[in-house]
Amino acid sequence: MELRQLNYFVTVAEELHFGRAAEKLHIVQSAVSQQVRRLERELGAELFDRSPRHVRLTAAGLRLLPEARAVLAAADRARAAVAARPPLRLGTSTGLGAHLDRVLAAFAEMAPDTPVELVSAPTRDRLAQVAEGRLDATFVRSPGPSPGLRFVPLWDDPLIAVVPASHPLAARPDIALADLAALPLMLTERRNNPALVDLVVNACQSAGFEPVPGPTGGSLQNTHAMIGSRATPMWTVAYASHADQLPSTRVAFVPFRAPGLILSTGLTVRTDIPPATLDLLLAACESAVTSDDHSS
Repeated sequence: MELRQLNYFVTVAEELHFGRAAEKLHIVQSAVSQQVRRLERELGAELFDRSPRHVRLTAAGLRLLPEARAVLAAADRARAAVAARPPLRLGTSTGLGAHLDRVLAAFAEMAPDTPVELVSAPTRDRLAQVAEGRLDATFVRSPGPSPGLRFVPLWDDPLIAVVPASHPLAARPDIALADLAALPLMLTERRNNPALVDLVVNACQSAGFEPVPGPTGGSLQNTHAMIGSRATPMWTVAYASHADQLPSTRVAFVPFRAPGLILSTGLTVRTDIPPATLDLLLAACESAVTSDDHSS
């Protein structure tokens, strides 16, 4: 029995949803499901009652939950008592998909004694925390210049279109931006993700149209639900690396026709006081990208 398995179990028990638990843990859903299944096999009991409509704790799961929480709390106290190195405080970005899981796995092999604290927040907040020294580094996409910070490019993230599954465009192998000109566009507010919003809006204008503004998107899950359920067809974008973790029968993910829309993902760190483990973190990122290239 591993602490990681107990952590995944507790998170799923609190969320009662494997997808939301994966988002909270910043890993892919398949990794959560796999580790929980391993824990169930080791314990010889089903911990969750799974059905297409709900996830519920079984009697065995209810008995395990307080014990698992106690073990995790004790482990946290033990780490705090003997930790020889400060944690790497790392900001994360929505839609990193399997990239983040591979980076963390590679970093854990290279620096097993260095704990990692993940912080999820809007881009502007994470950049401010790096500038103030409250974060050592953060994943960001195509940031603008910020005094005292530097951006280290890592990989490119292509965007794909998200349209209602019932719309004729959903059946195409790829689409041009101009094909979406008549549909309202759902995007987050620009202050939350200026690189993404600017890329999409500028690309639409270059394609010869001004995007029709739709409702401001909330969470990714809510945005997709609205696109899939509204009588008026709408569209948005998603990161291709994240799309396979967002299964839905109501929306379809359709690639853009070349050259497409691409954002560069990288790490932002301070120029004057980079984290002591930055070289290891960059090496872990390089290892993760190489592993991804070999598996594609």
